[in-house]
Amino acid sequence: MSVRRLSFSSLPFFASPRLLWCLVSVLALGCSRNEPEPKSESKLGASVTKSNAVEVSDHEATLPHVGGLAGYVGSKDCRACHEDQFASWHRSYHRTMTQIAGADSVQADFHNVTLTNDGTRFVLTQKGNEFWVHLERAAPAPPDETAPEPVDVRVGLVTGSHHMQVFWIGNGMGNCQIGFPFTWLIPERRWVPRNSTFLRPPGVELRPETWNFVCARCHATATQPNYDRTTKTWNTQVDELGIACEACHGPGERHAAQQRGSSRQRKEADFREPKPSRLLTSAATNYFIVHPEKISPVRSAQVCGFCHSMKWFDSSEGWPERGFSFRPGDDLEATTPIIRPKEIDRQPWLKKVLEKSPELFADFFWSDGMVRVSGRDYNGLIESPCYRGGQFSCLSCHSLHSSEPDGQLARNRADNRACTQCHENFREEPRVVAHTHHRAGSTGSECYNCHMPRTTYGVLKAIRSHQISGPRITEELATGRPNACNLCHLDKPLAWTADQLARWYRQPIPKLTEDQTKVADAVRLALTGDAGQRAIIAWHLGWEPAWQVSGQSWIPPVLAQLLDDPYAAVRCVAERSLKHISANLLPAGYDYTTAPDSRPSVQAVILDRWRQEIAKAGAQNFPAPSLVRLNDPTSQQEEFQRLLRQRDDRPVRLRE
Repeated sequence: MSVRRLSFSSLPFFASPRLLWCLVSVLALGCSRNEPEPKSESKLGASVTKSNAVEVSDHEATLPHVGGLAGYVGSKDCRACHEDQFASWHRSYHRTMTQIAGADSVQADFHNVTLTNDGTRFVLTQKGNEFWVHLERAAPAPPDETAPEPVDVRVGLVTGSHHMQVFWIGNGMGNCQIGFPFTWLIPERRWVPRNSTFLRPPGVELRPETWNFVCARCHATATQPNYDRTTKTWNTQVDELGIACEACHGPGERHAAQQRGSSRQRKEADFREPKPSRLLTSAATNYFIVHPEKISPVRSAQVCGFCHSMKWFDSSEGWPERGFSFRPGDDLEATTPIIRPKEIDRQPWLKKVLEKSPELFADFFWSDGMVRVSGRDYNGLIESPCYRGGQFSCLSCHSLHSSEPDGQLARNRADNRACTQCHENFREEPRVVAHTHHRAGSTGSECYNCHMPRTTYGVLKAIRSHQISGPRITEELATGRPNACNLCHLDKPLAWTADQLARWYRQPIPKLTEDQTKVADAVRLALTGDAGQRAIIAWHLGWEPAWQVSGQSWIPPVLAQLLDDPYAAVRCVAERSLKHISANLLPAGYDYTTAPDSRPSVQAVILDRWRQEIAKAGAQNFPAPSLVRLNDPTSQQEEFQRLLRQRDDRPVRLRE
């Protein structure tokens, strides 16, 4: 297997600092106040030589140290009393967020796989429970350059188990783990260049990945990076790899001791909320354990918000050296305040950052401040009207122990009962129908689809927004964020939606352009939108609930355009949607990781196959007027090209 299109430095691969890319930047899980990423030598080759790669006798020394943190006991100690909770956590994706690379954790193919690009060859092999990468030059070195010797490095960690798997390798600087430049896509069961899994401008130069600094913040429990700025080395220690019991319940040593104690001790109040006047130390000294369901909704939501947010931390926190001081039950805003674009005046420390990087917000937020990237659900929650009542939290809908791993929606929260637990007036179907103007039980009568549409992007798909709101055409015109109605009614233009909202909810009809009046909004955004909009539309073009009201026979020509998109992530999402419609339309050998300027266009092949399928099925019932003349292939393509000339080509970099 050969994977191309991976941008390496022109330097020899043993010396290039850009071999490895950043999964997220310093700002991806939180902004640092005067806290640049430590400049450790994240070089695969420069710090891993033949001697220290092949002959390392203590592989464990290259891995984060697990356990032994003050106040922590580990999930195995919790299991003794909480068998059911342990079992439900154990099957969750939280547990498998970061693992030691082994036969029980690695899903990727390491059976003598060869990955090549830019003169570098990576040969992947498995030796029992060990996974190895052999690096060598794929072509002879230039006459004026000394060819480096091949090296073998053992894979240390694996991140992810649901959508994709990312791999990490020690670089000899303490137990620093740096990213391997390829990612395993779980649905496709294939290796792809790491950079092709993010929505980033083609050819953008990225920083190396360091697990200890970026990913360890949230993909492990109670991380202490222990970075030594003098020696540029790491001695990272964690309670557990992955998100374990004590990530949500706090350090458990005192709780475990109490439960082993006398019956008198057991009667003491155990689920205590911390005193507001006292922040917890790393030993969590002023209470025994935190139960997120038994503390205030605000503090409960902050337990999740510590990871699921875009937050700010001061250099005084000393995160790279000591880790964060926040513990479950603390006031998150006291140490790592959440970034809120609508409240810049109350966040003066953010103004200086925006002066230097005015484009920063666009990497995370829509222009009105609604978060647009995955993993920041708490940012959306706290901006929602439901949250302002003081009783709404993440646990209003989610549960780790009473749910399925995918989505972790609590029992009876996967449908309208999630909303009617508070909005009692909509428990009766006639009232729901009167409010939604859609048939009871239909997609259009599901609260989620109108008030939490999938306008957030991450992990190569569209994800529900966690900022509860209602569909408004004026918001789409102001921000570019697709409205909920047209993400389901893919075949309708904005003018149609504006008319419905005016009749049903007395919303004013805004002034619209000719295209917004005549062209289906999904088609318009797919061809004229920015890369983030195109990715979201590409996903919805493969969404079955939308097909039920919009049909699907007209969609392949639109996706054919997106298969030649400049952004690899857009091409990937479009490919998945097209395969969902028909596995026979995609040309053999199509590889979304290959840029369109390096291969022939696939549009003509797809259109020809599509016409054959349509003719064979006799399906000519296109909702034509708003779909730019799909019944007339020539006029259709002329209209597509006209819209493509209007495409928003401003660089988009969404930092998941």
